[in-house]
Amino acid sequence: MNSSLIQLLVLAGIAIFLILKLRSVLGTRDGFEKPPLPLDDVKPRVRRDFEVIEGGPDRDITDHVPDGSTSAKALAAMKQAEPSFTVGPFLQGARGAYEMILTAFEKGELDRIRPFLSDDVEASFAEGIAAREREGLTIESNFVGLKEMVLQEATFDRVSGFAEITVRFVGELTSVVRNKAGEVVEGDLKSIKRQRDVWTFARKMGESDPNWQLVATGD
Repeated sequence: MNSSLIQLLVLAGIAIFLILKLRSVLGTRDGFEKPPLPLDDVKPRVRRDFEVIEGGPDRDITDHVPDGSTSAKALAAMKQAEPSFTVGPFLQGARGAYEMILTAFEKGELDRIRPFLSDDVEASFAEGIAAREREGLTIESNFVGLKEMVLQEATFDRVSGFAEITVRFVGELTSVVRNKAGEVVEGDLKSIKRQRDVWTFARKMGESDPNWQLVATGD
C-alpha cells in the first residue's frame, strides 16, 4: 500500500470520528422545527423608565377647576349621578346660551328664551323689558364675540340631585339705546364695549331633559 492511500484512509477515519463526536454533542433534528427568526424581525425589549398610573385626575374637570377643590368634587359627583355629563360640552352650550339669551333680552324677545330661564329670572327679564317699553326705549345691539369664559363655581346636592354651575362671561358687543324718535341716547355702534356677567345655570341630574336653566344673574 503506497503512502498516498494510507494518508487518505487516515483522513477519512478522522472525518468519521469528528462527525460522530458532533452528533453526540449537538444531537439530531427529528420532525418539524420552527425555522430561525430573521434578524430584522427580532425587536429588542424596551426598558420602561416610568410607571403607568391608573385612575389619575379627570382632565375634563381639572382643565376648568383646581383638582381636589370643592367645585371639582361637585363636578365629579354630577358625573356619578349622570355618567353622560361632561364639563367641556356643558361650557360650549353655556357659551351659546349666553349669546342667545343676552341678544333676545336686548331685543325684548322673551318668548324664544323662556324655556331656558327659571321663573325668577324670567320675571326679572320681563320687568326690565316692560320698563324699557314704558319709557319708549329700544336697544339695537350686535354680539361681537366672547372674550372670556371661566367656570367660577360648581355645587351639587346629592339628596335632591340638583346641580348648579356658575360661569363668568366677558362678552364684546356694540349697542345703542334709542328713544321713541329713534334718536341715539346712549352707546355707539362703532365702538365695541365689554360686558361682564356672572350667570348660574341649574339642572336636576339624571333627568331626560338635557337643558340647563339660567337661575341667577350678576356681574
